[in-house]
Amino acid sequence: MGAFNTSISIHFSPAMPVSWLIAISVIVFCLLLFGLYKRKQGTFCRSIGALCFLLALCNPSVLEENRKPVKDVAAIVIDQSPSQKYGQRQDRSEQALNAIIKQIGNRDDLEIRIIRAPEETLLTNETRLFNSLDIAMADVPQGRRAGVFFISDGQIHDIPRPQQNTQNYGPIHLLLSGSKDEVDRQLVILEAPSYGIVGKPVTIKYKIEDTGQTGSDNAYVTLKHQNEKNNVISVPVNKEMTMELNIEHAGQNVFELATSPVDNEITQANNKAALMVNGVRERLRVLLVSGQPHAGGRTWRDLLTSDPSVDLVHFTILREPDKLDATPQDELSLIAFPFRELFEVKLYDFDLIVFDRYRLNRILPDFYFKNIATYVKDGGAFLEASGPSFAGEDSIYYTALMDIFPGTPTGEMITEPYRPTLTDIGRHHPVTGSLIWKGMSAGSTAPLWGPWLRQVALEKKRGETLMTGKNNNPLLILDRIEKGRIAQLASDQMWLWSRGFGAGGPHTELMRRIVHWLMKEPELDERALNISVNGNKINIKSRDFSEKNKQIIMRDPNDNIHAIALNKKVNNMLETIVVAEEIGIYSFEDAYGDTRFAIVGDLNPPELRGVVSTDHKLTPLLNQTGSRSLWLEDDNAPYIRMVDSARRKFYGQSWLGLRQNNEYTIQGLKEKDVLPSWLILSILLSIVILTWWYEGRAKK
Repeated sequence: MGAFNTSISIHFSPAMPVSWLIAISVIVFCLLLFGLYKRKQGTFCRSIGALCFLLALCNPSVLEENRKPVKDVAAIVIDQSPSQKYGQRQDRSEQALNAIIKQIGNRDDLEIRIIRAPEETLLTNETRLFNSLDIAMADVPQGRRAGVFFISDGQIHDIPRPQQNTQNYGPIHLLLSGSKDEVDRQLVILEAPSYGIVGKPVTIKYKIEDTGQTGSDNAYVTLKHQNEKNNVISVPVNKEMTMELNIEHAGQNVFELATSPVDNEITQANNKAALMVNGVRERLRVLLVSGQPHAGGRTWRDLLTSDPSVDLVHFTILREPDKLDATPQDELSLIAFPFRELFEVKLYDFDLIVFDRYRLNRILPDFYFKNIATYVKDGGAFLEASGPSFAGEDSIYYTALMDIFPGTPTGEMITEPYRPTLTDIGRHHPVTGSLIWKGMSAGSTAPLWGPWLRQVALEKKRGETLMTGKNNNPLLILDRIEKGRIAQLASDQMWLWSRGFGAGGPHTELMRRIVHWLMKEPELDERALNISVNGNKINIKSRDFSEKNKQIIMRDPNDNIHAIALNKKVNNMLETIVVAEEIGIYSFEDAYGDTRFAIVGDLNPPELRGVVSTDHKLTPLLNQTGSRSLWLEDDNAPYIRMVDSARRKFYGQSWLGLRQNNEYTIQGLKEKDVLPSWLILSILLSIVILTWWYEGRAKK
């Protein structure tokens, strides 16, 4: 290939502009035609003279080129996207690559460029092979491109249109690494909202698509949503379907749809689809029931009414119905307490019930308290702010609410000043751990907030004590009751902070967080698994303070189960990092049954939408470039030959062709006149003399 060869050609270097030569030629031609028409003597000799004169003006020369042939460049693009891991695709691809290199790798007139793409195999959401091909061949002139071999499953996502100068690549051959009889089932989300109203369902559209001979007309679809019970339904395949999803809480609601697999399916990674719907609270309905009026009642009311998204229903029992006094009935402006409507008919319409210093006054029948207890166990939220009555005989503790209260009153009422203090759990709990007042965190040993003056002595039965008061008596207890939650505040003195007493305190933020914890806001869940994804690394954290070590169950995209251990770190968080080995949906479940999901890569990436090997996507491009596809399971060592670039078809029944361009570079150039100038002048002079002599003789 390194040998030189010589090429000789005739070259013209006109002595004047070409336009002038053309004009002179036209004039001469017209004069000659006129002479022939008039049959004048000597026209033939004059024609020869004119032609010689024009030839001399064109200045012909011999051009001698010293040429060096250059190699054509062929590209072999190896698909190394995640879908290439299925079946025997990788093995077939490497065998085909070795076979091609063995055939044409040692040719002197051909350079082979091997391109492995995409570069990052795990987080690859699309198979973009043409982009990598363009980058690798950017320095190769189009005239030197011999062609391209794609060794792939055919699922390529950046295929150019056939009319986009695809001839510049040369012939493009597709070597399919998969099998002809592959089958696959995938779940495709057709339409899904990004936002939804908490408490109201949203509708999605989806389809179960079967590729190949699956032998099934129906499939089972399972809906998973965090801690909810799985919902399984049967649906027809290859038909658009709808489903309603319940938005349980504000923030991210992650749903997983999974379909039943089919026999010999190439992969189950695309049998799942993840949906993330941001829950937005339309209105938060709160029932606030106050007992005897006190300074702190306004604090609760102001907090709840300051939020425009809160619908507050506030009742204060100012006068018992059986009270006898001399006030005329027509002068009373009070309304009857709607017991049945609030605590029976519309009880479940409320998101939160707050009892502020409420005492038993024989107005509410006991079965209404049973309704409240059942409401909490069914998923409701209840907050009790204790006043002095909670420590006495008229305490609401001695009702059906006894079963859900985490703290039992001892009967003692503490009336000495004390500073609310965080417990060890409270310093790290999301409700109280990050409270900041006057530049100092609540987690510090001596927060700068003011004292309270009264507290109901409690004995904790269950739950978590976040704050203590005098003599380490529980002050704030949070607990979970089946599906619901309850908060018990053993004092009615939080209003002192709002008035700035003793330097005040973070009353607004504390009350807001308590309410949001009761409403099951994920960011305030103390034992929830916090899952975050950074590239292919899944960071798992938990604030569960009951254990030094914690084990959770991880289910990968192929439904393989792994036990993951969380270890306590210096920040008192239980955490670990898992390196994902493939894209898709990972689920994590702890001992409480709480389930969280992590999505590695994009939601429902193109890489998982089509995994069955096919040449359909590339067929228009193959036809445009005179190429073909070949199944490697039939022939993993195709015969390769070089074909003249003038051909339109670069394949045969048993072979694949590359374009032979015969390009070269010029290493040397010599230019010589065809005849010396003196010889040309002599010839012209001789022709003129001959013409003169001939015409003179003819006249005689």
